[in-house]
Amino acid sequence: MSDSTTSTNATVHTHAPPAEATPATSTDFFAPRKIILTKEQLEAFQQSKTHETIVGYINALNAAVVGVKLTDECAVSPGVQAVLDILERVAETARGIPPVDNKASRFGNPAFRTFYDKISEIAPELHRTIPGLPEDAIPEVSAYFDESWGNRTRIDYGSGMELNFLCWMICLDKMGVFQESDRAALVTKVFWRYIEVMRVLQSTYWLEPAGSHGVWGLDDYHFLPFLWGAAQLQGHKYIRPKSIHDNDTVEEFSKHYMYLACIKFINSIKTASLRWHSPMLDDISAVKTWDKVNSGLTKMYLAEVLGKLPVMQHFLFGSLLAWDGPLPALPAGAPGQDDGHWGHAHAMGDLGGVGQRENGWGDCCGIPVPSVFAAAKAEEVRKRVEGGLLSGPGIRPVPFD
Repeated sequence: MSDSTTSTNATVHTHAPPAEATPATSTDFFAPRKIILTKEQLEAFQQSKTHETIVGYINALNAAVVGVKLTDECAVSPGVQAVLDILERVAETARGIPPVDNKASRFGNPAFRTFYDKISEIAPELHRTIPGLPEDAIPEVSAYFDESWGNRTRIDYGSGMELNFLCWMICLDKMGVFQESDRAALVTKVFWRYIEVMRVLQSTYWLEPAGSHGVWGLDDYHFLPFLWGAAQLQGHKYIRPKSIHDNDTVEEFSKHYMYLACIKFINSIKTASLRWHSPMLDDISAVKTWDKVNSGLTKMYLAEVLGKLPVMQHFLFGSLLAWDGPLPALPAGAPGQDDGHWGHAHAMGDLGGVGQRENGWGDCCGIPVPSVFAAAKAEEVRKRVEGGLLSGPGIRPVPFD
């Protein structure tokens, strides 16, 4: 990313703010389903109310954390506290399901499927602890929650799963669980706790990055902590985008700012320079201001997450995040929506620009990519990250030098 690509404000700021809380009646809720399968459907989604709602919510939370530190005091409403308690239950569940002995493999650990099934099992119980959430809404809202932790079949994680967590928050907001005054806490408390829990899952179960090219994100797994993290740093007196190359600055301020915490995390699992293993982040560091970084990342999110068929073919539409586009019939022999390969080119030929490969892989699954946590075996490396802000039980560095 260069200044020339980020000098103007992202067009998404013209979108309407998030919809006010307008709980649907009990008869409106239904299990969300995958719909996007073609380029035409993706384009219809990009012009839809649901797309506008998602982008508006991202922008609203973005505006709420400009200049706000992770360590700043903020009010925690009953709704926010209930969600934080749920995230603690997820972390506790992971601690109770250790990885199985899978030393011969550098790919995802099968114990993740046990964890995933347990979370799905207790999801209704967890959602009943959220004040004001109707019982009839729980199956629909829980679908986004279940998909926030990774893909059960492929044992991988990407920005599409991160998007599910965002949609879970949007659904709860639509149901009146959160208020406008909660927006800063939703980023610095709720979302950040989600990232911390995900680091534990990624390192415990060696979740693979989703897609043959890695995640459509910035650090193999995530995107939004960089976007909102850049908002936190807007107007900072002396921390600049290039400061990510200063280890002392990263170490000292990572507890306050998501962007720097993510850089610290990357440095803890990958050796050598960002220039080699994270060239996009290295490029972004040349941008002059955090305002331009934030604007550029917003544009990038529209293009590389909400605008990518390999990501959005897994998106779930229900009553709260509705589909209002075309519904063409599926080709003969296509996998159903519950299939782990729904919509993938290797199963259905050329759909929306995702070309079928001779070896049977499409861009979404690709050749399995080993987890970064499985790259090195030396136990002593663990000492490099002990006590870090985002550490996990299976963290290993990737040797790039």
